[in-house]
Amino acid sequence: MAGQRKLEERLLDYSRRVIKLVDALLKTLVGRRIADQLLRSATSAGANYEEAQGAESKEDFTHKLQIALKELCESGY
Repeated sequence: MAGQRKLEERLLDYSRRVIKLVDALLKTLVGRRIADQLLRSATSAGANYEEAQGAESKEDFTHKLQIALKELCESGY
């Protein structure tokens, strides 16, 4: 589906932009801690979306998308 492909591309682009941001953060203790958490949550969103594509049921699909949304909210914070 075209809509799904677009979302996949947007999530991948989001991960790329976060990686560039993390790379630019100061290498202080605080900078490294924030960078680590941001990197994990931002890239996890796309990974969870991809995992949802292979869901075993509608409920499983919904659950995996909810996890992806939580990760996006966390990285936005």
